[in-house]
Amino acid sequence: MEHVFPSDTLLIKKTKPQVIWICLLAALAGLLFGLDIGVISGALPLIARQYGLIDSQQEWVVSSMMIGAAAATLCSGFLAYRLGRKYALLIAAGAFCVGALICAGAVNPDMLILGRIILGIGLGVASYATPLYLSEITPKHIRGAMISTYQLMIALGILIVFLTNTAFSYSGNWRGMLLVVAIPSLIFLFGAFFLPRSPRWLMMHGRTEEARNVLIKLRSNMAEVDEEINEIKEQLQVKQQGWQLFKENGNFRRTVSLGIFLQIMQQFSGVNVMMYYAPRIFHEIGFTSTTDQMWGTVIVGFAMTVATFIAVGFVDKWGRKPMLYIGFIIMGLAMTAVGTLLDGEALSVLGRGITVTMLLLFIIGFSMSAGPLIWLLCSEIQPLKGREFGITCSTFTCHIAGMLVSASFLSLLNSLGSSNTFYLYASLNAVALLVIYLFVPETKNISLEQIEKNLMSGKKLRDIGQ
Repeated sequence: MEHVFPSDTLLIKKTKPQVIWICLLAALAGLLFGLDIGVISGALPLIARQYGLIDSQQEWVVSSMMIGAAAATLCSGFLAYRLGRKYALLIAAGAFCVGALICAGAVNPDMLILGRIILGIGLGVASYATPLYLSEITPKHIRGAMISTYQLMIALGILIVFLTNTAFSYSGNWRGMLLVVAIPSLIFLFGAFFLPRSPRWLMMHGRTEEARNVLIKLRSNMAEVDEEINEIKEQLQVKQQGWQLFKENGNFRRTVSLGIFLQIMQQFSGVNVMMYYAPRIFHEIGFTSTTDQMWGTVIVGFAMTVATFIAVGFVDKWGRKPMLYIGFIIMGLAMTAVGTLLDGEALSVLGRGITVTMLLLFIIGFSMSAGPLIWLLCSEIQPLKGREFGITCSTFTCHIAGMLVSASFLSLLNSLGSSNTFYLYASLNAVALLVIYLFVPETKNISLEQIEKNLMSGKKLRDIGQ
């Protein structure tokens, strides 16, 4: 069934300002996510030098955060269901704060790893609860843009921390780099207290009037409020929940599996290699100066931030699937080009410039597609009664896959060489294109309730957004 909407201008006018501010505040979790991802790239060479860490130990420092994130994700569904999405975000903010302080004050690598595990706990809870909260609080006509804003904040956080890393690199102050994360953590912790509860969560707990009051503040008219209340009530008629629903309902198992594959696709694209090991990659290209390497990371962060605006601006116009196609094609071609350029003798000045351009093209492709849209789809395709379980599975997979990528990159460079390592990531992006074609639905302008109806009626995964 095709849904027709008014012009984009009219949609923006009908969206209450409260919705925008609430979503931007919740998306601050993305800023912290980006800060945590990017900060270690600048600090790692300095930490390795101070403590004499070999490549395998550096991989452990980097990947330890993903272990904390994966462990936290397993508890995030319970927290989001029992305490609510809002309080899950508050827990994440507290973990970000504590972890950053421990990292900055670390007196040995073990203490640093402990701090990064705690940061990972905040990251795991936030990466689960934020897209879930945003998908449930926003009107359907701007849902894609608002959840894409989460990825924009991740990109902005990466850019900010690459800039602060560069500033601190002149003095070699890696503790100052790591302390930067604590400041926005405190801001987010304070601001999250003022977020409203998710209306869907309230109704799941029998608090319909509270849900109605939240929606009255966030929706443009009472007809829209009543329609959403009725749709949620209909969803709540499904008796199975979580693991029970997964065991008994094959349709739900299909979307859980799709969410898992989507997150594997995102992580195996190779993006976190760029985030965690950017200075090392620039060294492989031929930039031996620390200053050149650090400013290279800033350029990467800038490209990611600018490109994410493409997703925010066009995801609800072009649709999810076309943008995923474009993004993965760009990423695959860019990785292939980098592998080809690195397959030979030392690069000339021109060769280094072309290689950097290809890496930036990869970042642009990721930021306009896989970065925001995978999180968006994972929050859209799961039915209400299984949403916590489904997003727990996909988010857990994201962090485990991220850990595997971050814990293996330096080893791959040493065993396969630079060229073959990038060829490997190029081939994984090609596989992702096939998965998109066969299984990914187009969910543009379709309510979460309609997506669920299509899923439970047995439609093919690629058709549940029709």
